[in-house]
Amino acid sequence: MADAVAAQTILDSSKKVVMKFTNISDGTGESTVKKVDVSALTPAGTLVKITKITFTTDGMAVQILWDATSNVLAYVLAKDQSGALYFQKFGGLVNNAGTGVTGDILFTTTGHTAGDSYSIILEMDKV
Repeated sequence: MADAVAAQTILDSSKKVVMKFTNISDGTGESTVKKVDVSALTPAGTLVKITKITFTTDGMAVQILWDATSNVLAYVLAKDQSGALYFQKFGGLVNNAGTGVTGDILFTTTGHTAGDSYSIILEMDKV
């Protein structure tokens, strides 16, 4: 069996993307799962920068990663936390992945057990 996951695109305009992601774990968790595929955006972009994260984690932490040959950590959402993180004042979390950068965003869960969950909304600017 696998975690029960869902992804929803709330907004995909010429300059901005807002996406919501949920997971209810069966204990298996997620490992480098592609959540934002920039080639599927309209118009397709090469990179996005994260301007805001609204989240709730229950029982597990979530690593948000920039996809590349060697994935680069963008941010860690600690377990059993909730809040809104604003990054606009300094221009957003910019993809600083090097070789093999795709522009995509991946999630990895840690410390997950059956029944743990997360809900994450990413607000992003297209670059």
